[in-house]
Amino acid sequence: MFIKNSTTQHPDGFLNKTPIFQFLLLSSVFALWSAAAALNDVLITQFRAIFDLSNFASALVQSAFYGAYFLVAIPASMVVKKASYKFAILLGLGLYILGCLMFFPASLAGTYTMFLAAIFCIAIGLSFLETSCNTYSAMIGEPERATLRLNISHTINAMGYIIGLLLGKYLIFQEGVDVEHMMNTLTGAELEAFKVQVLQQTLTPYKWLVGIIATVATLIAITEYPKCKSTMGQTTQTAQPSFGETLTYLMNNKRFFKGIITQFAYVGMQVAVWSFTIRLALDLDHTMVERDAANYLLYAFIMYFLGKLVANYLFTKTSQENVLMGYSAIGVVCLLYVTFVNDFSAVWFAVGTSALFAPCWATIFASTLQSVDTRYTETAGGFVVMSIIGGAAIPVVQGLLADSIGMQSSFIVNAVCFSVVFFYFMNEKKHKQAFTYNNTVSA
Repeated sequence: MFIKNSTTQHPDGFLNKTPIFQFLLLSSVFALWSAAAALNDVLITQFRAIFDLSNFASALVQSAFYGAYFLVAIPASMVVKKASYKFAILLGLGLYILGCLMFFPASLAGTYTMFLAAIFCIAIGLSFLETSCNTYSAMIGEPERATLRLNISHTINAMGYIIGLLLGKYLIFQEGVDVEHMMNTLTGAELEAFKVQVLQQTLTPYKWLVGIIATVATLIAITEYPKCKSTMGQTTQTAQPSFGETLTYLMNNKRFFKGIITQFAYVGMQVAVWSFTIRLALDLDHTMVERDAANYLLYAFIMYFLGKLVANYLFTKTSQENVLMGYSAIGVVCLLYVTFVNDFSAVWFAVGTSALFAPCWATIFASTLQSVDTRYTETAGGFVVMSIIGGAAIPVVQGLLADSIGMQSSFIVNAVCFSVVFFYFMNEKKHKQAFTYNNTVSA
């Protein structure tokens, strides 16, 4: 290894200090997977016009992407357990590169299914990355600073959305070109030549990504990383529960089940809103072209980044339940405005809603695991990660509604999803208040 690790590992897997270079390199991977997710939102708009797709069919981009997460999350966690965090990260980056390279034959074949296969391969790689990197970021340093490290990594993750959108806007969308209008007006050989040109444009950001991913993977490969795995043996007095026992326990844990449903609804809502923001802007302003409409998704990602900073501050002033109840209540109002106010201001409300998404994933994740006995935490965490399948389901539901009742009206799906988040944290607040009261009385 060319870049050595000079830290000491404790028996619990944590380190005596955070190796700064290793941590920053690890955190850069967070930006790589959010950049891919942001590009999907651009591809949905582009593919809908090129392949003459319905909103439902174009949303299958997200189904391919998040469906892979659902299928691979548990196998990825097993790779981490059997091998190492570093191996799982390098495997994920390799699959990410393979998926990007699959865009080349897909553009030549010119078929929607080939592009979906490439996106699916990318998502398999990203599933390995998310499964390994989130835990590793928390472990790679002192235990008391685990939350701080995760917050830093996820702040970089938010920046990745902005970078990915900029790549899509300037490298896929052509300035001043309305793809849908061109597809409706051109015929014959001119139409076929235009389709080939547009599909070739989709390759450009993935060429950049291949170079960036390969550079990051090389740096990780030549860098010595600590194992960050516990060396403490299991006690003979406490047998580890079987998978069947764990599954029975979790199925009978109502708080855990509510957390799974809430994470499903939240991820689906976030993906759906971002998937159709560009489409909403185009529907409400027919003079706008795709490249200009992409600005509104860029603003949404900036709001998402700022929302994280504000939420982190509010968490120091009040409980996470109060913060999330406030965020989700305002979010429901914003999404109802988007649904029912037939004016371009609805796009700005959709953009503003992204700031309210910021603290949801991590807070729902942590709150759901808090409802589980520590003996079942590892498996429970895997199921929470699998609830990301909401990102495959909700956009398709909204796409179906958009085809039948209109794009703007279809945003009612997201208002319902944010309501689920509100009621979940209202119930969590009541549970904690009751727990505190009972402990006070018994004392």
